[in-house]
Amino acid sequence: MDKMLMFNTINEYNAFNNNVTKHPLVSVVDFSKAAARSGSRMYFGFYIIFLKDVKCGDLVYGRNTYDYQEGTLVFLAPGQVAGVNSKGEIYQPKGHGLVFHADFIHGTSLGRHIQDYSFFGYQSKEALHLSDSERGIVLDCFSKIDYELDHAIDKHSKRLIATNIELLLGYCVRFYDRQFITREHVHGGILERFEQLLNNFFATDKSQSIGLPSVAYCADELNLSPNYFGDLVKKETGKTAQEYIQSKLIDIAKEKIFDTSKTVSQVAYEMGFKYPQHFTRLFKQQVGQSPNEYRSLN
Repeated sequence: MDKMLMFNTINEYNAFNNNVTKHPLVSVVDFSKAAARSGSRMYFGFYIIFLKDVKCGDLVYGRNTYDYQEGTLVFLAPGQVAGVNSKGEIYQPKGHGLVFHADFIHGTSLGRHIQDYSFFGYQSKEALHLSDSERGIVLDCFSKIDYELDHAIDKHSKRLIATNIELLLGYCVRFYDRQFITREHVHGGILERFEQLLNNFFATDKSQSIGLPSVAYCADELNLSPNYFGDLVKKETGKTAQEYIQSKLIDIAKEKIFDTSKTVSQVAYEMGFKYPQHFTRLFKQQVGQSPNEYRSLN
């Protein structure tokens, strides 16, 4: 796993996997054509979607290992590094992948909405586990894209390929919504742990030493990527993770405000705000009254 392979272009990745480059910015990769190999770390300069079809070792992202089995999808955005830890053993890759460069989607609907597909930022234990029917839909989308790549390039090619990639990603949004429900046991009561994390945070002096708890901080404490964590909270509560944190913050602040021995500024600093006016502004947005008005009326 010490070896790092750099893939900045689609052609470089196709050559590595013994696939023909039909288009310089898009490819559907058949990994069964690749030569047998041992595990390595890889840098990707483009979007990539892996469909795993064989056990070949653990897929490693950063310090974490993907929950990566046969029939799973993994999404990587440009600039990310991942690899297979085959523990030194030689394996024959199998399965399929879709790779596309950011340059290809500029000026398309997909290009305008690519940031909406937050699963390109998911990390460990967050791969998409497909049912047989879902796997069939993914392969059908791959097939339609590959058909267009085999077709002589014309004025319709880019739009049709980008539309089919967008269709695939739309299905993946649906499949992840299903997974948030069906794999609840894997999440291990994330919301309950999130709530406890916030309670413990504000019950100690952490807020004074590190400031307000961010979404990234909470996700890291729960061993999730910020994107996956945020999507899970939104799915379960209807609130963004940031809104959930703010709601908890205001609930605790209301209790503290009843302690008349403390000024509003002292409460603000205890909660982790650097500037009391920021606390006052947020409190009024959430409650409809300033902290002082709330204290006097209650």
